[in-house]
Amino acid sequence: MPQLVSCKKDNGVAVITIDNPPLNVMSRQVQQEMQEIIGEIKNDDEVVCVVLNSAGTKAFMAGADIKEFPNMIGNPEMRTQVMEIHAMLNEVDNLPKPTIAVLDGLTFGGGCELTLTFDIRIAEEHATIGFPEVKLGLFPGGGGTQRLPRLVGEAKAKEMMYTGEPISAEAAEKIGLVNQVVSTGEGLETAIKLASQIAGKSLQSLSRIKRAVDEGLDMTLSDGIEREATLFSEVFQTEDVREGVEAFIGKRKPNFKHK
Repeated sequence: MPQLVSCKKDNGVAVITIDNPPLNVMSRQVQQEMQEIIGEIKNDDEVVCVVLNSAGTKAFMAGADIKEFPNMIGNPEMRTQVMEIHAMLNEVDNLPKPTIAVLDGLTFGGGCELTLTFDIRIAEEHATIGFPEVKLGLFPGGGGTQRLPRLVGEAKAKEMMYTGEPISAEAAEKIGLVNQVVSTGEGLETAIKLASQIAGKSLQSLSRIKRAVDEGLDMTLSDGIEREATLFSEVFQTEDVREGVEAFIGKRKPNFKHK
């Protein structure tokens, strides 16, 4: 069985590619391989930033593999299988490194839910994004009902999921679902450029930025400030903060070791 998810590393950036033609659907094999690669990246000190893209130009990921659905109907182990998917998505979401997803075509259902676990989303202008599950008598079951409202607000999230109708990349940018829209064919290049810029920073600070924001969103403002203060105190105990300050004073570029 051919591998459907691959990873290449260069200068602190890991580029993950999903290649499951024709529409790069989220099959169990894709799910398992993604989880394995994320686990490797988590413990790889050479990787600072992660980029996700997919092969082809028609679809980033057109949702789950519907051919697997008949085996799920009436299956008493259904919830266990769903939680296995959530385990993979949560690992991506909780990866202590900045992540960028490139939406370079149809991004539907489970594909959109996967991108919601990434920190930054870059869409090519021809991409369409949506949650069509309701048209099958289903609803988003990969975290869509939880992550989408937190990103675009309750009303817009419900509208997208109630109707099942996709929106354009431009519309997605307007509601904050994607960070930026680029020309067709330029998504990966744009993402790698941004990732390379981020990879030049200290992972000690980047990981704490991510934790402060993600954990703070589930706290009151006062509790979030307390959490930020703890993380800010921690970063001052690292080797990188010493290097950063000395480099600034010495008017040179810092050489971060991520320690």
